[in-house]
Amino acid sequence: MISNDLDVDLWRNQLAARSRVQIRDFLQPGAAEFLRNCLATQVPWRTAERSDSATPRTHGREGALDEAGYRAVLDAAYADAGEHFQFVYDSYMVGRARAEGWDPELPLHALYDFLNSDDFIAFARYLTGDTSINTVNAQATRYRRGQFLTVHDDKNSIEGRRYAYVLNLTPRWKADWGGQLQFLDADGNVIDTLLPRWNTLSMFKVPQPHLVSLVSPWAGEDRLAITGWMLVR
Repeated sequence: MISNDLDVDLWRNQLAARSRVQIRDFLQPGAAEFLRNCLATQVPWRTAERSDSATPRTHGREGALDEAGYRAVLDAAYADAGEHFQFVYDSYMVGRARAEGWDPELPLHALYDFLNSDDFIAFARYLTGDTSINTVNAQATRYRRGQFLTVHDDKNSIEGRRYAYVLNLTPRWKADWGGQLQFLDADGNVIDTLLPRWNTLSMFKVPQPHLVSLVSPWAGEDRLAITGWMLVR
């Protein structure tokens, strides 16, 4: 599944030096296109948002939002996002789906198994230099026009997060479409931006302040990705 042409040592050194990296042409072309098609046509998406109780919620399996309901969720999130951590995007929790037997025909189940295989765990340990990593979780994400994820740092000692990753699966993306992964310094300045380029793996050490900028109203595609963390459990 992973490209045989990766210069792993090059990316390993960049990650060690900068605590983040974006690896081009990460998957074999056929695997990337297969996953893109799955996200674009097969995933039963649920809208994820942060509720008033500060507990993330998803809408979909228990009852999909109609247009008015979705608009209300989006407007409420916009009103709150100026001062608080907030997000709205479409989600499919692959690990939970695997554990609870949802949609067994969905190819993402096989991807989850691959990410937790001995070979991939060994790859993750070598790439990061962290030999304690033993689990990788996964979530399919789709950011549509107007969706976003505000500043946070991914710190979560209970889950044992070590590195975050984003496997980008949108064939083309323009900078002025938004949806960019941006990193901030202690003063809130943007110090790095990663465009969600086709078939790239963006990775960064946790914790780091970052965000996904709002997808513009004129974006020509949905921002599709597999995201998650490399964990110690």
